[in-house]
Amino acid sequence: MIRATVMTTPIGPLSLLARDGVLVGAGFTPEPKDLYGRLHAGLRDDDLEIVDDLGTLSERVRAYFDGDLAALDTLQVRQVGTPLRERLWEALRRVPAGQTVTYGELAVMAGRPGAARVAGGACASNLIAPIVPCHRVVPAAGGLGGYYYGLDHKRRLLEHEGALVPSA
Repeated sequence: MIRATVMTTPIGPLSLLARDGVLVGAGFTPEPKDLYGRLHAGLRDDDLEIVDDLGTLSERVRAYFDGDLAALDTLQVRQVGTPLRERLWEALRRVPAGQTVTYGELAVMAGRPGAARVAGGACASNLIAPIVPCHRVVPAAGGLGGYYYGLDHKRRLLEHEGALVPSA
């Protein structure tokens, strides 16, 4: 069974989905069922149970938004993808809060220099934001690039982490 909760954060509602204490989905949506529908079929169960809190997982997310920027670093996550995509998601988790990397740099971190487009695809298909921090990846040409939940969310996350100066 997958258990889900919706947390209130300064960025907006954040849905968390967990199976046996491992995050399988997270995203800035007030509707966990929407996120559940995007999960790989191998991670979906017949039942989605909406709960008030996910214990330690919820506590760590609260700590992150309260200023403990390392609070999400060791949470267990599971996504299903190609071997390269899974390596890219693992590499993303090594980008510390307060720093950004380009898509090309992320590809190098995953052992695939020259695979910037593939890195972009891995970011676009990431279903565990912001715990798998695709918001920390930016284009080499400058700017913020894209973000599934919108550039305002990306900007606010980067400001929270100190990677961007807050806009006026």
